[in-house]
Amino acid sequence: MRHDYFGPSVADRYDEDGTGMFAPEVVGPAVDFLAALASEDRDTEPSAFELGIGTGRIALPLSQRGVVVHGVDLSEAMVARLRAKPGADRVTATIGDFATARAGRTFQLAYLVYNTIGNVTTQDDQVECFRTAAAHLAPGGCFVIEVGVPDLRRLPPGQTVVPFTVEPGRLGFDEYDLVNQGLVSHHFWESDGRWENVSMPFRYVWPAELDLMARLAGMTLRERWADFTRDPFTSDSTKHVSVWQKPA
Repeated sequence: MRHDYFGPSVADRYDEDGTGMFAPEVVGPAVDFLAALASEDRDTEPSAFELGIGTGRIALPLSQRGVVVHGVDLSEAMVARLRAKPGADRVTATIGDFATARAGRTFQLAYLVYNTIGNVTTQDDQVECFRTAAAHLAPGGCFVIEVGVPDLRRLPPGQTVVPFTVEPGRLGFDEYDLVNQGLVSHHFWESDGRWENVSMPFRYVWPAELDLMARLAGMTLRERWADFTRDPFTSDSTKHVSVWQKPA
């Protein structure tokens, strides 16, 4: 099983300020996009399987839209925060490695958002994520991933460390391993006059590589966008929202 980098010290402050990834203008379009896919089969109850459910940032509002949500997460601390929130009784969350977990049923939709595929740090396990998603999809169901496009163009010549957050009380740096297609994301924050930090490994992955993983799992690319508002995906896009479909 993979290492849990989202223990109590991370979970306790993960969604405390309601900004950034938790802002309504970020969550709203994601929920709209996913709810529409989960509801495409009008003869079946809308349902979704979330790989990496965390504290319920997407699962809770999605369940409020009438979608039955089952999620898996490696972190007991993150799931504990989810279960303490209003509306959590409408969401099923289990502890496990989402690369290989099984829920015992199929869904209209499976999704893995906000760069979470990068938390799976080997190519083999990323392939398993696609196989896990496909195993949980009903015929014609869709698998959605939201992830950044590797931004190697930002790397200055001869350097492998790039800042992504520099603000009072918070710093963040990505340290790239170009040989092994990996990076370590270093997060520093000030708390009660002390600086704390956590470093998490990731594996960055290219859109075409994800398409091949989908093919190995028996799915094909249906659509790709720059974001959940369906802006066109171009060579300048910093991330993509991709949808692969299981044969009907």
